[in-house]
Amino acid sequence: MVLIINRKFFINGFKGLIHLSPNMDTLVALGSAASFCYSTAVLFIMKAASHAASAASYAGTVPETMAESAHSHSLYFESAAMILTLITVGKMLEAMSKGRTTNALKSLMKLAPETAVILENGVEKTVPASLIKKGDVFIVRTGGNIPADGIIIEGNASVDESVLTGESIPVDKIKGSTVSAATVNKSGYIKCEATRTGKDTTLSQIIQMVSDASSTKAPVAKAADKVSLVFVPAVMLISLITFAVWLILGQELGTALTHAVSVLVISCPCALGLATPVAIMVGNGVAARNGILFKTAASLEATGKLKTVALDKTGTLTKGEPEVTDVFSYGEFSENDLLLLSYALEKKSEHPLSKAVVKKAEEKKLTLEAETDEFEVFAGTGLSAVLNGKKIYGGNEAVIRTRISIPDEMLKKSEELSELGKTPLFFSSGENFAGLIAVSDVIREDSTEAVRELKNMNIKVVMISGDNERTANAVGKLSGIDEVIAGVLPDGKEKAVQELKKFGSVAMAGDGINDAPALASADIGIAVGAGSDVALDAADVVLAKNSLCDIPYAIKLSRAVLRNIKQNLFWAFFYNTLGIPLAAGVYVKLFGWHLNPMFGAAAMSLSSFCVVMNALRLNFFKIKKNHIESKKENTMKKTIMIEGMMCPHCEAHVKEALESLPGIACASANHKEKRAVVELKDGETVSDSDLKSAVEKAGYTVNGIK
Repeated sequence: MVLIINRKFFINGFKGLIHLSPNMDTLVALGSAASFCYSTAVLFIMKAASHAASAASYAGTVPETMAESAHSHSLYFESAAMILTLITVGKMLEAMSKGRTTNALKSLMKLAPETAVILENGVEKTVPASLIKKGDVFIVRTGGNIPADGIIIEGNASVDESVLTGESIPVDKIKGSTVSAATVNKSGYIKCEATRTGKDTTLSQIIQMVSDASSTKAPVAKAADKVSLVFVPAVMLISLITFAVWLILGQELGTALTHAVSVLVISCPCALGLATPVAIMVGNGVAARNGILFKTAASLEATGKLKTVALDKTGTLTKGEPEVTDVFSYGEFSENDLLLLSYALEKKSEHPLSKAVVKKAEEKKLTLEAETDEFEVFAGTGLSAVLNGKKIYGGNEAVIRTRISIPDEMLKKSEELSELGKTPLFFSSGENFAGLIAVSDVIREDSTEAVRELKNMNIKVVMISGDNERTANAVGKLSGIDEVIAGVLPDGKEKAVQELKKFGSVAMAGDGINDAPALASADIGIAVGAGSDVALDAADVVLAKNSLCDIPYAIKLSRAVLRNIKQNLFWAFFYNTLGIPLAAGVYVKLFGWHLNPMFGAAAMSLSSFCVVMNALRLNFFKIKKNHIESKKENTMKKTIMIEGMMCPHCEAHVKEALESLPGIACASANHKEKRAVVELKDGETVSDSDLKSAVEKAGYTVNGIK
């Protein structure tokens, strides 16, 4: 009955043997079948002997029981059954353990809410979340899960995005902010328009990425597969040799069969086969919980072997939200003329530097009298268009210099600005030089920490930027970068990565469309979460938290996974190296050690179980938090919703009023978002009433504090 219940071993095993591709089931099937068939043959021999003994007993020559007992020790029916039973139990334990490796994926799937409140013809209606369509308006109250990706069209809230980014601090959201499915509204009321639903949401894409990565094979796994292909036929050959040697040594058929069967069942290609995939699955789960997404198993493996990390500047090393710091008009152009010219040209561009110029013009409340025509982008260098019949240009020095001559005083001014880490943008109209605008981008607060951590790991850090050399060097110096490659176009970034690859494995981290060629060219492309869709598609690793500190984290996790895989492979080989000679009877003469096939089957199952449990240890993988993250968690922040701020001057007024309060470390205000954020000094407390009083004394209205 045990053999019938476990007939799948025989079906799969002998199919593999017939197709000349024996597998683990083949070893189990041969061992169990050999024990059963041999025991059946002995049973018939015993029966024949019993009949002969019965006849002899009538004659009074041989006792009947002696004839049966002479063969009873040669029966191995219990081995045939126990081999299958123990291996089945082992596979059950293995399956339970492997099930735990996908807990991260299962927990992600459970995060999506089952229902949602949508607005239909002004009436709130509760529907299954799966029925939400793009364009639907849904409502989320305090404590509710957001059912789809969308944009807030009314209200404000503090949203916990830790399920996607791993960041524990809630993020303040206002009208126009984006929200993601499965995140939690900790406080506030928001009305949102759905932009992505179902399989298109960020959560679904993360689940798909983790699933795809877990199902792919890493290069080291393919090597283990090749070993397993040779391993099974080798074990069968060793079993035959063992059987033959014991017979040649004059041992009984039962003894020879016992050792041959033991060799078959103790051998464990399963442990070899499991060594890599379970570690990859657990590693991907740990990474996903911390906002790091490896697209394939190969990328998870390769990340730990990096020798160089190349970083894009704008939007990656820096915040990507530059601001205009200086405006220098030239000749007949006034400051407002230059800003209007640049506004008309930059308005149609998505580049961060362009947005800074547009923001400055809008802050000054400038209005365009005419739109531009024939808008053209020169990748990584500048823009051109036609305004009021004149060809206008804007961009770096090289773009303008090819069209008109740039005054020496402006070139000198450009050099001075570059030394300060600012980016000079040159503008011309027709044949006339119009002036230059300086834009500065702030370095991310975690960039320096990430660079320092990478250098401590003996990884070279390089910055590749399209900015001029002076500006790039200034940013590189502030960040602690080892090498700066400046003034390169998108194809130049790709060539720079190719050059770096001559010295070892290279990762490229970027966020923009112009980074896509370099991301694809690098051994590992890393896209920050706020990047463009093109960059995300070209990358091998995605940082959902948009933090560079996750790069060293990803490398450390990859190295931990590689160590775990090597441990698993070592113990799998070590087990077989010791187990097969023991089963074959090599140690009988030396130590008198024999191995019963049942114990061999138990040992084989246990080896697979141990490999899986070792991989599960990766769930406890931790790294020391960098001091910036710790500072964020330990700093008390308060957000004040304010009405009445109209311009940057108002922002400065509110900031001054708040920072005058004792206990306030710093304050910032944003008139567009209608709020101010204050950070308290360590150990200090400031009451909401004091904050409200300070803002109201400055002449503004407080709508709420959280």
